Amino acid sequence: MIKHKLSIKGLITCAKQFCEQESKTPNKELFSVTDGKAVGTHIEHKFKDFLLSKYDLSVGSSASGIDLPSVEINTDIKVTSIKQRQNFRNY
Repeated sequence: MIKHKLSIKGLITCAKQFCEQESKTPNKELFSVTDGKAVGTHIEHKFKDFLLSKYDLSVGSSASGIDLPSVEINTDIKVTSIKQRQNFRNY
């Protein structure tokens, strides 16, 4: 299967699909985990794997500073809790 480059539109579509999928998935690895950073890292890695299964893209690491460093995307992934939602503004 030939994988296409990820676009912003594709990223948004995949993010919605991933969230719908994950909301129905029992992440047994996270049962009893209260460390928000550990939860965020786990979900970020799953989302990167989800994207890599569908698209040809570059992924960064926590050490490199940005999660999706390609010129077309240049985006960092953030996982937030429903208990501590983040406010995002469009610039």
